[in-house]
Amino acid sequence: MDDPAKPRHAPDPALGVSAAGTLPAAEVLSRLAVDEHRLSLADAAARLTRFGPNAVASHRTRFFVVLWHQLRSALLGLLLAAAFASYLVGERGDAIIIGVIVALSVGLGFVNEYRAEKAAEALHSQIHHRTLVLRDGRLQTIDVVGLVPGDVVDLQLGDIVPADLRLLSVVALECDESVLTGESGPVEKSTSQAEANAPLAELTGCALMGTVVHAGSGRGVVVATGSRTEFGRIATGLDTQQTETGFQTGLRRFSMLLVYVAGALTVTIFAINVALDRPIIDALLFSLAIAVGVTPQLLPAVVSVSLAAGSKRMARRHVLVKRLVCIEDLGDVDTLFTDKTGTLTQGHLSFMRTIPAGAGDPLRSGLLCTEADIEDGHAIGGNALDLALWESPAAAGHRAASAGWRRLALLPFDHDRRRVSTLVSGPDGTRTLIAKGAPESVLPRCLDVPATATTALAAEFAAGNRVVAVASRPAPGLDTITVDDERDLTLLGFLVFLDPPKPDAAQALERLARLGITVKIVTGDNVAVAAKVCHDLGLSVDGLLSGTELDALDDAELAAAITVTTVFARVSPEHKARIVRVQRHTGGDVAFLGDGVNDALALHAADVGISVDSATDVAKDAADVI
Repeated sequence: MDDPAKPRHAPDPALGVSAAGTLPAAEVLSRLAVDEHRLSLADAAARLTRFGPNAVASHRTRFFVVLWHQLRSALLGLLLAAAFASYLVGERGDAIIIGVIVALSVGLGFVNEYRAEKAAEALHSQIHHRTLVLRDGRLQTIDVVGLVPGDVVDLQLGDIVPADLRLLSVVALECDESVLTGESGPVEKSTSQAEANAPLAELTGCALMGTVVHAGSGRGVVVATGSRTEFGRIATGLDTQQTETGFQTGLRRFSMLLVYVAGALTVTIFAINVALDRPIIDALLFSLAIAVGVTPQLLPAVVSVSLAAGSKRMARRHVLVKRLVCIEDLGDVDTLFTDKTGTLTQGHLSFMRTIPAGAGDPLRSGLLCTEADIEDGHAIGGNALDLALWESPAAAGHRAASAGWRRLALLPFDHDRRRVSTLVSGPDGTRTLIAKGAPESVLPRCLDVPATATTALAAEFAAGNRVVAVASRPAPGLDTITVDDERDLTLLGFLVFLDPPKPDAAQALERLARLGITVKIVTGDNVAVAAKVCHDLGLSVDGLLSGTELDALDDAELAAAITVTTVFARVSPEHKARIVRVQRHTGGDVAFLGDGVNDALALHAADVGISVDSATDVAKDAADVI
């Protein structure tokens, strides 16, 4: 028998969530050298030493790094050389003036960027999370930075998943993974293994670091921590040297041109004066004075003031500008890649409409068939679909009427049945069993499903909408519900949900088109949903490309595909960044608009990366700068 105080052999360091999601849970536990009931304190300490803390990165504001960002300019170097030359030729007043201009220019940019860095550091330092972990056979609460591969973690409603987990058990568990995958709705979780090479969105047997437990509960074993998680991999990809913007490139080239001109004039004038037998000192001083004269001393100050004015204008639109030099590039953008979920759309499901299929009212029955608690005509708890249904304007007329109904029994939703059933009693005492869930789960238990209903369902699926079927039957004398009672149902109809576009998104896209900016959609959502959103926004879809198809293309082929493709769907964060980088290399300035961690790599790769709440902000800012 193993000694609990003695560390066992170390876990497999190559086991990440993508691999773990395709393996049975028992094999994952074996490769991590742990069972479901124990990771000893000695094991945990040894693994913490080996793998390090479960932290992606710490944000520290470094004074000299921010200052260096302001000083690494060929133009500033030219001005400092001019100031030194002015001092040598006896023009000390000019030297002081040039020095003051340089100091003001550097100081203005430094203050703006240093304050932004300090604000980010302050926010980062206030974030602390604790999690419930099973060690030595008992549950205990620890700081998430102390998690190690092999720890068994409990997940509850509202928790932020603290590391990449392979799920061992679930109870109606759903996770909001939009921050990583772009899915607008919560993802149902199970303990089943995925197919080989499955994308993140299809790893239903895993819970990903940084995502949120939307419903239910679960238990999982940690398979990756810190920078080895999918979340951490994205963040680590951002920890690179700041890229040079198009504006910086142009300014550097102009500065070097001035350096060459000043150098050529200095050497030429000095040589001519020497050839004319002028005193060497006088010739040197005169040539240096000419070099100082051709140097635009006020240019850095004018540039800094102009960029600061643009930063202030952006601040009024609630956009924090960390690098002043990015302001100018916004006005040069000719291609805008934008995420869909939460950027062009509202980022949450909304009830759209009802499609009746029988004599009953599917909306009223759908409201009554819910796991949520109803108080004062509003749903408390429940899943995203129930909340969207109860808070919709269409439900307003049914809230008062539902007060006369009582829920007598509930058969909760589970991932095998993919439906929920309730036994309700009407104002007259009549008992009715109502089932609600995935159409492919509800329809087989219905009698005589109309052909028009299946046609309407196919059309909604083709349109990329999320559809819930509602069915019922009389249930006299029934007191409880079992799975066998979910039979001989009559289909009442369908409830259609959608993550709707933001009210101002269509107008923003139209304005961008007038500015001559080409807009392309990159999203983790599926092709049908992305195409439907484009249609609703009036954006013409000239081509569709999925992440799987993108993987088969090299960079040259992808560059050609980008020119004829409007929508990139089911793409990963790495896909988004690659698309942006390839487009940058083909020429032109590229902007990326997003709002989640899954967009961070692309935001970083673009000439201009903007994380805002509305596409309208980009349209307005581009217009203002141009």
